[in-house]
Amino acid sequence: MSEEAELKVIFEHEGVFIHPSSDEEGPDQDLLVSGSLRVLERDAEIIVEYRPLEDTFDPSNILCAGKDSSSVVGWSHSPRERSPAQQLLEAQQSYETEWDMVNTVSFRKKTSSSGDGFMNGSHERSRWAFSFSLGELHSVTVKEAGWTLLVFQLKGASASLPHLHFHQGGSREFLDSLRRFALLTESPDDESCLLVSTSNKALSQSFENLVDDFGNNSGVVNKFKRDPYVTTLGGFSKISNYIFDALRGGEEQEQRPPEEVADMLGEVIPGLEFNQQEEPGFEVITRIDLGTRPQVSRGEPVSVEEWNRHQDPEGRMVDVQGLRRSIFKGGLCHAVRKEAWKFLLGYFPWDSTHEERKTLQRAKTDEYFTMKLQWKSVSEEQSRRNSKLRDYRSLIEKDVNRTDRTNRFYEGMDNPGLALLNDILMTYCMYDFDLGYVQGMSDLLSPILFVMENEVDAFWCFVSYMDQVHQNFEEQMQGIKTQLIQLGSVLRLLDVAFWNYLDTHESSYMYFCFRWLLIRFKRELNFQDVMRLWEVMWTGLPCENFHLLVSCAILDSEKQKIMEENFGFNEILKHINELSMKLDIEEILHKAESICLQIKNCKDIPHHISSIFGFNTDPSCSDRPDGGAKASPRPGQEDQGDATANGHSSEGGCHHHSSDVAFRIS
Repeated sequence: MSEEAELKVIFEHEGVFIHPSSDEEGPDQDLLVSGSLRVLERDAEIIVEYRPLEDTFDPSNILCAGKDSSSVVGWSHSPRERSPAQQLLEAQQSYETEWDMVNTVSFRKKTSSSGDGFMNGSHERSRWAFSFSLGELHSVTVKEAGWTLLVFQLKGASASLPHLHFHQGGSREFLDSLRRFALLTESPDDESCLLVSTSNKALSQSFENLVDDFGNNSGVVNKFKRDPYVTTLGGFSKISNYIFDALRGGEEQEQRPPEEVADMLGEVIPGLEFNQQEEPGFEVITRIDLGTRPQVSRGEPVSVEEWNRHQDPEGRMVDVQGLRRSIFKGGLCHAVRKEAWKFLLGYFPWDSTHEERKTLQRAKTDEYFTMKLQWKSVSEEQSRRNSKLRDYRSLIEKDVNRTDRTNRFYEGMDNPGLALLNDILMTYCMYDFDLGYVQGMSDLLSPILFVMENEVDAFWCFVSYMDQVHQNFEEQMQGIKTQLIQLGSVLRLLDVAFWNYLDTHESSYMYFCFRWLLIRFKRELNFQDVMRLWEVMWTGLPCENFHLLVSCAILDSEKQKIMEENFGFNEILKHINELSMKLDIEEILHKAESICLQIKNCKDIPHHISSIFGFNTDPSCSDRPDGGAKASPRPGQEDQGDATANGHSSEGGCHHHSSDVAFRIS
């Protein structure tokens, strides 16, 4: 009883398989042994245990996805009667069924054919069960075979334990649980082999302990430099102390000079440029009073009836500008999104007819499945010679298994939504092999697939969205760098007091907004609010780069708490991260639109601010009719003029105060 009381389960995951060797004789040589993998703690000892379950799987019993696997609606695991509505849907999508050769597969249980099944199963389970102490583990080799498999090598053992195959995910979480108690480092001879060290030094350097250890800061900074996406999306707040201390220096040191901080931040995000060139004398900056923010109102979502009123008999959209304005003001009801998003993202031209769109979809279906077949038909031998494709496949598998799993569309095992998410991302690698897959893309695709419920349409809408944010995911992150600089400039114009506060707390480089900009607030809002925000931004109204004003609106609501509680670098990062799922999207959109009009109505806005939002020099200019997004300028190409204002100091229009002078050393 005492041993049971002391046993603590650290990690547990079912659906881990052993593939018995095919060269073994006997009727069960092709069975897949399914089991449960656990990490246990008993008397300060960490135990890894594998226990086979009763159910085994036979690879000969593979079920193909139902007809028209490109549509979630059409997915089935067995033949069944279909309603007239479903038959009509299949007729409309029949062209896609010609591509069923590239469908995905799933396993089904094998039934016992004799009364000895239980006895034989028990024998097999006991045969493949094993456990070992973490201190006995020498290495873990991570391999990819369309899924992740792990190979354990114990110290002093000539043979390895049975390979564990993670057909249903969970390998990353398992390795993360080991990292809590041991240091896993890449072998210098084989990057797929992780050497295991459980010494006191290793334990003190495990990830959880590193969060509280201020002795060595360079590792996390280097990690952020190598892969900012993983580091940021995985929990930016956990690394804030290291970046801050690396920039600030030790406690016994004085605060680093601004030029040194800029140099170090430039190393964290390569290519980020800051103007640190010294010039004689001072630069005079004129303070601009923006005036009060105009009152704005939000509307109701565009209904099916209103959407249909904007179509002529042949299907062309009419009064597009008015329609986009209505969408900006209220969004769309969900029943309209499947069709409307195709127009907003540019997949369908606004002036296309029903027949023209059918022709376009047919051509795009051919193009999509041709690309999908390219990676589906890659043999195991070819895959061994294509490390880039293997890496893409592995990363996509890991991300898909943890993307929006609480959403009913993606929850549970063997979910068709997850299969389509995987296939679309893999096909995008064929579409843009230079970029391939970068962590965060699954977040952008998930709502689109949820709305489209169709593989082909979701892919081409995703392609259009990626065209807008492509620079965010490029190796040099040029898009993110530019947006961070632009966001800092706009915030300084809107509220110089808050910007100065951030500057004195080494936060004026706006890194705490990194995740917002990277995946367009996907992790900050609930699923419904994400869809509402995105469709509003896709209208291209009321200005370019409206997402920067969304960021400013959030910061405007949080600045009082940040300043009153005297948050420093660490606390700001932590506070911003903890806003996730607590934001009111309608309040944010209301304030962001008001800020936009406040800036637009001022005649003395610096040119570099006007260019960010695409404003003409005439403040009465109308909204851009095409709703397109203007490419952001590269850092260093922006107008170096500056302006600051608090935005609340007077009524009416903006005023130019030449007597209010601020000084800045460039």
